[in-house]
Amino acid sequence: MVSTTTKALRAIAYIRVSTDRQADEGNGLDVQRQAITAWAKAGGHKIVDWFSDEQSGKDALDPDNGLTTRPGLSEAFIALEGGQADALVVYRLDRLARKLSHREVWIERQQSKGREVISVTDDEMRTLVRQILGSVAEYERVVIAKRLSAGRAAKAAKGGYAYGAPPFGYRAEGKELAPDPGEQAILARIRRLRDGGASLRQVADTLNTEAVPARRGRWHSQTVARALERPQHGAGSARPAARGVKSTR
Repeated sequence: MVSTTTKALRAIAYIRVSTDRQADEGNGLDVQRQAITAWAKAGGHKIVDWFSDEQSGKDALDPDNGLTTRPGLSEAFIALEGGQADALVVYRLDRLARKLSHREVWIERQQSKGREVISVTDDEMRTLVRQILGSVAEYERVVIAKRLSAGRAAKAAKGGYAYGAPPFGYRAEGKELAPDPGEQAILARIRRLRDGGASLRQVADTLNTEAVPARRGRWHSQTVARALERPQHGAGSARPAARGVKSTR
């Protein structure tokens, strides 16, 4: 990662070349050292020590290519884990290792200890991989959300309990709804008041006066309306509070 920290760090610098050709192409140790030095100066960081490896082409192609062939990096990690610095800084993340599995393990290990591994140049490939993984994760979230939505809709269409707060008068038991005796008694009381000609507001006032518990706070005309309008799963069709239920006469 390219550091975005605003605090001054004590850093251990690691530089590496794996072939003579890299030096000729502008990625030599001097170039890496200059870039890291410039980064430290710009951010007010302190380079407490430098470590380096110069591998032959044969070493660089070693399929293991771990710390056994990288004494400089091994010593850098020992110094870092010994508390000599807050971060390990490299020219590019591929200076740690070309093998991604090695690189990610080493970076994760340091980050788990609260230390940073910093590249002083933009790592285009790492950015690309991160963006691809982010896009894949977003795609998976969309697919999962659609599957859940389709499943809930199918269950609701069959009259089952799909999701959300159970309708007034019922409670969720596992994935099904069961009548709640207390709320069923309240519903019956509301229906009797409505059948007797009480408006929604009058029903709410009566329930509050009688200290009948609502699910949230006090009863209001809309609370009464929602209790009556919600479908009553598991007990046949809902009995709507007449078509004029939204009125608060």
